Amino acid sequence: MKDRYKYKDELGITRLFLVLIFISITFFSCKEDKKMILPKSITAVDILGDPECQAVSYGGYRMNSRDIQPSIADIKEDLEILSALGVKLIRTYNVHLPHASNVLKAIEELRTENAEFEMYVMLGVWINCQNAFSELPKDHSIGSPDNAGEVDEAVSLAQQHPEVVKIIAVGNEAMVKWAASYYVEPGIILRWVRHIQTLKSKGELSKDLWVTSSDNFASWGGGSEEYHVPELDSLIQEVDYISMHTYPMHDTHYNPAFWNKEIAKSGGALEIKVDTLITRAISYAQSQYRAVESYAKKVGVQKPIHIGETGWASQSNGFYGPDGSRACDEYKQAMYYHKMRSWTNEDSISCFYFEAFDEKWKDAANPNGSENHFGLFTHDGQAKYALWGSVDLLNSMQLSRGDSTIKKTYNGELDELMKTVFVPNGIVTKE
Repeated sequence: MKDRYKYKDELGITRLFLVLIFISITFFSCKEDKKMILPKSITAVDILGDPECQAVSYGGYRMNSRDIQPSIADIKEDLEILSALGVKLIRTYNVHLPHASNVLKAIEELRTENAEFEMYVMLGVWINCQNAFSELPKDHSIGSPDNAGEVDEAVSLAQQHPEVVKIIAVGNEAMVKWAASYYVEPGIILRWVRHIQTLKSKGELSKDLWVTSSDNFASWGGGSEEYHVPELDSLIQEVDYISMHTYPMHDTHYNPAFWNKEIAKSGGALEIKVDTLITRAISYAQSQYRAVESYAKKVGVQKPIHIGETGWASQSNGFYGPDGSRACDEYKQAMYYHKMRSWTNEDSISCFYFEAFDEKWKDAANPNGSENHFGLFTHDGQAKYALWGSVDLLNSMQLSRGDSTIKKTYNGELDELMKTVFVPNGIVTKE
């Protein structure tokens, strides 16, 4: 009997030993497995619509001509400023120039220098019609031979930088008919979107790369019926999401009914009048968003809709200045920026605000033209009124653009800024 108990004791000890070995193996195996699990790659699905991932349009050009390309060091300065402001997604074009490639290289360098640096890119592909920007007759149903090279370069950059390029946008306001010098019919965009989707299906591009076209709200069916064609319906089916543009600022001249009715005659302080005007502008943008959403549903599509571009210039000597609609100044720009961010953040809509920095090349012959003044920063790195509240933060991080620290425009004197702010006079006189 004693031997039997001894045997049982030894068997129990053996079993316990085996159990402990099993637990140890399981524990260390799990530990090893955890080491083998790679972090999930961030995708467009994760980024778009996330209020913690602010989006902005970015061009790094600091001079009067794009012939003078910003250096990678210049771009890194800009991206560090934007990152400090919570921007994690930028939209850029010009893949045929060094700029787009250098933006991607700058991001890769910043990621290497700082593992916590996070920035992603919507890479734009410029699309033209046949004979665009020439004196020859334009055929809007035929694409420019140069389009293939643009697409190929964007694809190559996405393949080289898969952790940075998360979206390709085929065309920038390429379908809207007022772009008479270069626009194309939707079938041209559709062809290239399908081409990129095919590359994804073949594994030549990441299946998580999203493809869209970034275009005016009217081009996405939110405008007149002339845009409602079968090729557009097919395009809406093919893209991963809709990227629409809305510009109430421009329509203060072209469609001013929402802007300059009775406001000039109404009572109240200037700030109250401006608040009313910009609230109307936001409602105007929201109506265009809903129009696109309605058309997509009409053709049987429910896909995310994000704002690929919207903005408000801080200065204009043309249609939008004091002799025109009186829309442009830093105060109205700031109100539009903050109200737009408030709406889009609340509704989980990504908004690529146009734009980060002023770009002087856009209307080089007219320095006071509105196209040169859409930036939230001036070309020399002064923060406009919309970002005055962030200047101390940027300076505490010792960030700068060029040789100067970040300063507030108007030396931070709001009274001086308000001297430039006007409400509509009721009639747009500038033609």
